[in-house]
Formats: sequence, C-alpha cells, structure tokens
Amino acid sequence: MHVDERTARELRGLARVLVRSGYADHAAITAALTEAVSEDAPAMDPDALVPLLIGEAVMDLSEEAKGWPEATDPDRLDAVLDELQRLGLVVVRYTSDHHAARQVLEAAEQPRGLVFFTDTDVWHAVDFGMLELKLWHPDTANVAPGEPLLEDVLALLRQHGLPAAFDEGRIEVTLEWHRRVTL
Repeated sequence: MHVDERTARELRGLARVLVRSGYADHAAITAALTEAVSEDAPAMDPDALVPLLIGEAVMDLSEEAKGWPEATDPDRLDAVLDELQRLGLVVVRYTSDHHAARQVLEAAEQPRGLVFFTDTDVWHAVDFGMLELKLWHPDTANVAPGEPLLEDVLALLRQHGLPAAFDEGRIEVTLEWHRRVTL
C-alpha cells in the first residue's frame, strides 16, 4: 500500500514547514503529522511514515543550513522581538490564533501593545519569504498608519535589516526563514 503522489507531496510539505518553523518540538511535529497521515492517507501506518517524513525534512534542512550566514533573518527578528518586549510590548510567537494572543495580552500588566504571529504565518514565511506580524494596541485595536507605535516597530525592524511595510492591518516583513533547528 502506498500513498498517491499528491498526498505524499502534501505530507512532505507539512513536515517541511513544521520542522523549518523552528518553534514546534518533536512531539508537536509528530502529533500534527500523525493526524495528517490518519486523515489524508488512512491506509498508511503513521508510526512508520511519520518518522520518515520528519527525518527527511531534518536532513534537507541540515544540508541547506550549511550555507547560511552566521546571523540569519529569524535571528534578527528575535532581536527585534526581544527589544519590543523590553519596551513593554507583549510578544507572542507561533501562536495558534489571535484568540490565544489576546489572552496573553489581557493577562499582562500595563502592556504597551501586542506583537504576534501565528504558526500559519511562519509556515507562509518558510515557503514565501514574508512574515505577517500583527500589532495591536492594549485594547486589541489594530494600529493604523502614522501611529507612533507602528512607526517605532517599523523603524526597529529596518534597523535590524528586515524590510517591512504596513499593509491592510498587518506588518509584512520580508525575510528568508532560515531558523536553525534542533529536534
């Protein structure tokens, strides 16, 4: 029994973005792929297929990472996010959705605002070189063009060599998603 080419490609693609995200641990990757195999390839044994999918994705990433610069765009992004935290913003990385990010914001004491991105934002960045950052005021309202909070965040991104533009309620950061991963 084997899986059709399209499903195999989709499962390899899912393994690729999960591994390359650099945020999901081995257990989370295994759980997500096991669920996908069970749904999309029910004739396959997830216990046999999932480790192969993860192994292939890790090997591909390890080989590619040999050619990366010492400091990568995600390293620079982390520096920006750390600085924003020091400035009083709540930072939520790789969250499931905006509801989860809002809960973290609401639990914070006197936040200056919220910067967050979701797991699917990272997966998009892995494949397309653009990460969407959401920037909210403490009351959960989106920032608007020209507001000092937005201008400060855009300036900080640019200072760290990350081109960014505000478009339709989000900050689009152009970057190569080269995050080093240890699973």
